[in-house]
Amino acid sequence: MILLPLFISCTLGPGNFSSSHSTDLKTRTVRRLAVLPPESVAAGARAQAPAGPSPAPDKGGKREPAALLSDFIYAVVAALPRWQIVSDREVREVLAMVPGGAQVNRVKRLGELVYADAVFSARIVRFRERIGEEWGARSPASVAFVVDLWDVKRGDIIWSGQFDETQKPLSENIFALGEFTQRGGRWLTAEELTHEGVKKAVNQLHQILYPGAAS
Repeated sequence: MILLPLFISCTLGPGNFSSSHSTDLKTRTVRRLAVLPPESVAAGARAQAPAGPSPAPDKGGKREPAALLSDFIYAVVAALPRWQIVSDREVREVLAMVPGGAQVNRVKRLGELVYADAVFSARIVRFRERIGEEWGARSPASVAFVVDLWDVKRGDIIWSGQFDETQKPLSENIFALGEFTQRGGRWLTAEELTHEGVKKAVNQLHQILYPGAAS
């Protein structure tokens, strides 16, 4: 008989973020963490083996949404105490040896190569840019993404966060007063909205693992 881990779910904020985690999350070893780059970056590394420099931004100077998401996860994790983050350089050096295909195989191989306890993977579901200015958008930014944390040894997902927001004026969502105030009443770009979502997701995970710790 195969025993599957039970999951606990919760929702934060004005309904734009929800998460679930295994009931034994706190008993897992989650100290040394790595971030799995998007498949497009990994494929480029395999084609250019041995590993070279990071892919350049597009001609507009912006990175693809999936790469931005991975970058934000790395930055937020690196800023929090009690975690050790595998550097971008270490990940790039082994990326050519990470296979394509099933996500579980990719995260396990990366984790083994960089001696990580757990690996973050993420995917963009929606990334629609704001049309207009920060004080008068004709169409708001809209972002949705999923972030998963995998146990390298067991090869299972132990935490998953889902962020989904299309920014609305306060008159349409009075429950978002706190976030409206923090944003200064501005209409955010899709990049800014993604960064907010990542901070909310990763900080929540950190609080589950280390209750009361500064974040």
